[in-house]
Amino acid sequence: MSPTTLPAGLEHGHVTFLGAGPGDPGLLTLRAVEALANADVLVAEHEVLDVVRQHARAGVAEVHTDTGPESDAVSGTGTPQLAVVDGASTTAALPAVRDAAHLVMEAARSGRRVVRAVSGDPGLDAYAAEEMLACAAAGVPFEVVPGVAAAVGVPAYAGVPLRDAQGADVRFVDARTASDRCWTEVGASDGTVVVSTTLDAVGAAAGELVSAGRKPDTPMTVTVAGTTTRQRTWTATLGTIAQTLKQAKVLPSPEGGRPVIAVVGERSAAAQREQLSWFESKPLFGWRVLVPRTKEQAASLSDQLRSYGAVPHEVPTIAVEPPRTPQQMERAVKGLVTGRYEWIAFTSVNAVKAVREKFEEYGLDARAFAGIKVAAVGEQTAKALVAFGVKPDLVPSGEQSAAGLLEDWPPYDPVFDPIDRVFLPRADIATETLVAGLIELGWEVDDVTAYRTVRASPPPAETREAIKGGGFDAVLFTSSSTVRNLVGIAGKPHNVTVIACIGPATAKTAEEHGLRVDVMAPEPSVHKLAEALADFGMRRRAAAVEAGDPVTRPSERRPGARRRRSTT
Repeated sequence: MSPTTLPAGLEHGHVTFLGAGPGDPGLLTLRAVEALANADVLVAEHEVLDVVRQHARAGVAEVHTDTGPESDAVSGTGTPQLAVVDGASTTAALPAVRDAAHLVMEAARSGRRVVRAVSGDPGLDAYAAEEMLACAAAGVPFEVVPGVAAAVGVPAYAGVPLRDAQGADVRFVDARTASDRCWTEVGASDGTVVVSTTLDAVGAAAGELVSAGRKPDTPMTVTVAGTTTRQRTWTATLGTIAQTLKQAKVLPSPEGGRPVIAVVGERSAAAQREQLSWFESKPLFGWRVLVPRTKEQAASLSDQLRSYGAVPHEVPTIAVEPPRTPQQMERAVKGLVTGRYEWIAFTSVNAVKAVREKFEEYGLDARAFAGIKVAAVGEQTAKALVAFGVKPDLVPSGEQSAAGLLEDWPPYDPVFDPIDRVFLPRADIATETLVAGLIELGWEVDDVTAYRTVRASPPPAETREAIKGGGFDAVLFTSSSTVRNLVGIAGKPHNVTVIACIGPATAKTAEEHGLRVDVMAPEPSVHKLAEALADFGMRRRAAAVEAGDPVTRPSERRPGARRRRSTT
C-alpha cells in the first residue's frame, strides 16, 4: 500500500512528517503552512514548536518531545521523551505513551490529522525515519513535506556559499556519528566540508580534519543559532578555531552542547564573508526593540522592524474602555440609520471596533452604511473597515494622519452634498485638529466619544526589569501618551537604551521624563520612525567596523554614566 492510500477505518487519520527548517519561521514552505493549518495534533521538540505553532489552527493538541534522563540529545542516542503541553485541548484523549512513533500512530488511528514536525528536513532526521517505517509497517498513511536542511540554510544565512564557479565538491558530515573512515574520506578531499556538530566539539572536529590530511590554515566558519536573530558566526582556520572561540569567551560555556554548523574549505568563501554576510549585517540585527502599542496597532510596525533584523516586543500602554456616558454614541448610531450624516470618519482601529460593537448591540451590520461616505485615517483603519464589510471612500493619499485626511477631504458643497454633517467617533483624548479642519471646510461635525483610553496594566515583572535594567536595545515612542504611560506602568528605560521618537512633541515629553532622545523621525509616521532607527543602527554598525571594534548591540554595553544628550 502506498503512503497516500487511506486504509479502511482511517479515512480521516493521516500523518505528515514536516520539515520546520533551521529556525527562521519564514523558511517554512507553503505546503508546510497548509499542513499545519489543518492539523489536529502537533508533535515536535520545544524549539520546533516555537517555529511552527503560529501557523497551527486554534485548539490544536500540542505535544513536545523532551530528553529524559535516559536519552542523550547531544550525542544523538536515546529516544525522545513525550510530555503533554496543552491538556485543555484534544491532547487529553491521546494515549499516555513516551514513544513518538506510537503516539503519532495512535493519534492517526483515532482519525486525527497528525503533523510530526522536525528541525531541518525529515529526510535527514533519524527519529523521523524510524517513525515513518513504523507508520508504514502499521498501515498508517503518511506524507513527507521537505524542509530547508540546517546544513544548507545556515551557511546561506551566514554568507558562506558552499560552491564556487569551479564547482568544488561539497561533503556533509555529522560529527556526532561520523566514523574514522568518514573523516579520512573528507580529509583526503579538497572540496568544501559542512560539519554538523556542537559548540564544545568544534575543536575536536577541526582536529579530526587536520589528522585526516587537511591543512591547519584551511579557512573555517562556525555558526550558532543559524537563521535566527541570535545567530553568531566566527571565522578562523582549522588550527585556530578553538583559540578563536576561547578569545570570544564562547568557550568554555554551560551551553557548549548547542548545535552549530561549521564550513571548511579553501573555496567556501570564508574570506569573503564580510561582503556576503547579508543577515548578520542587517541594521538592527538582534536588537530587542520595545514597541509600546497593542499587538493590533503594532502589527505592521513590528513586521517592518523584523525586516531590519530586530526582535520587536509589544507592550500595550493603553487599554480601551466604553465611554462613561453611552447616550451620545447611541444617538449618533441611530442618526446613521436615519440619514443624519453625509460622512463618517474613522481615525483609529479602536473607533471601528467601537462602532461595530454598537451595531451588533442593535442588530445592525455593514448595510447600515448604505448611502453614507466613509473615511479612514490610514491603511490599518481601512483594513479594519474592510473586515467589517465596509470599503472606505476616502483614505489619505499622503500622510496617514488627521492632517493627511484633511488634505484630501472635499469642502462642503450645498449643490452636491444634500447633508452637511459628519459623524466623528473617536477617543476621549483626541486632539481637535480634524474637527477644526472639517469646520473650516464648511462641515458640521458631531464629535462623539466612542471609547475611552486608560493606562494599561503593568507588563510582566520580567519585562519591567528588562526595561529598567537595559535589556532592550531601543524603544519606539509614537506619541507623548506612550512615553507617560510606559514610564508610569513599567518605569524609565535604562540609559543604554536607544530612545526613538515620532516627532518634536513626543521628544519633548521624553526629555521631560529624563530620557535622552537619540532618534527622531523626519516626519510623523511610525514607518518613518522605524526607518530612522534602522539608519541609526546602520551608522552605528559602520562606525564600529571602521574603528575595528566588535559590532555590539546597545544592551551589550553598560556605561557607568549617561551619555551626552544628542538628537539625530
